Amino acid sequence: MKGRQIILDHVAGRPAAARLVDGALDDLLVAPPGDRPAPGTVFRGRIDRPMKGQGGVTVRLPGGAAGYLRQAKGLSQGAPVLVQVTGYAPPGKAVPLTMRLSLRSRYVVATPGAPGLNVSRAIRDEERRVTLLEILHDNASDGPVGMILRSLSEAGDDADIAADIRQMAALAAGVAQDADGAPERLVEGPDPHAVAWTDWGFADQIDDGAGSFERHGVDDRIAALATPRFDMPGGGYAFVEPTQALVAVDVNTGADMSLAAGLKANLALARALPVQLRLRGLGGQIVIDPAPMPRKDRRTFEQALGRAFRPDPVDTVLAGWTPLGLFELQRRRDRLPLSACLT
Repeated sequence: MKGRQIILDHVAGRPAAARLVDGALDDLLVAPPGDRPAPGTVFRGRIDRPMKGQGGVTVRLPGGAAGYLRQAKGLSQGAPVLVQVTGYAPPGKAVPLTMRLSLRSRYVVATPGAPGLNVSRAIRDEERRVTLLEILHDNASDGPVGMILRSLSEAGDDADIAADIRQMAALAAGVAQDADGAPERLVEGPDPHAVAWTDWGFADQIDDGAGSFERHGVDDRIAALATPRFDMPGGGYAFVEPTQALVAVDVNTGADMSLAAGLKANLALARALPVQLRLRGLGGQIVIDPAPMPRKDRRTFEQALGRAFRPDPVDTVLAGWTPLGLFELQRRRDRLPLSACLT
């Protein structure tokens, strides 16, 4: 089917969401097992102790869990602090936290403690921007809470946007006023169904009925992601294999033995890699072993990678080439590996 489809179902009894674009699986989220705090969760914690040489502090969270805040200036041991989870921690590591709170809904980003009202720069229609600013000023409450209307507001219904602003203003104000007390979870991070609603935009079809993953072939595609190999459009294949230290990506030309085979396979990998990392839930340090190609073609490969990752919502830094001819990337861990969510 052409267009965008959002498919909502459950995997192992936990919420799961898939996005199909022109029939191809473009994104996949599966809630992890257990009570691991999802990115976006807001806690009232308590400053524990500084981490010498790292410029941060540990934070006591509810239930005895530990978080790590990459900030130490102005913080005193034992003081309460409002923090938000920024990603999933690797096994044995503290939960990564920030003090810059950001509460997201479909149309609004609310920022407790950072006042100001604005509209996303992605909305370029000046007339629509003026209308949205008027809606924002009419419905946002006074106080130390900032609000930004997201790009989806451009095509949203004005009444829905106004209601969303009022709801998020009340939530953000409540969080800002709840800074004192024992460690407590104040706002639950979004599950995959909520993320699909807030972040995946409008769709030509939404299927949230029982068995929707099986109906649309999502179950079979999840099974295919269990293997490290994937075939690339136009020929060639690659392996994406996570290790304890990094994610290794190996590019192969397949049956193509032409002089340009290496460059063709590497460009195909560049176009496919953001989706593959997203579907597999992989981040951290990523090392690509490209197919053999002339050194003069490296710049072309870099540019293709840059274009492919530019629209990707996950922060990814293209670090560059190593002396051995490998290419390194650094990607934020904003989700757990798919393998950990399917257990």
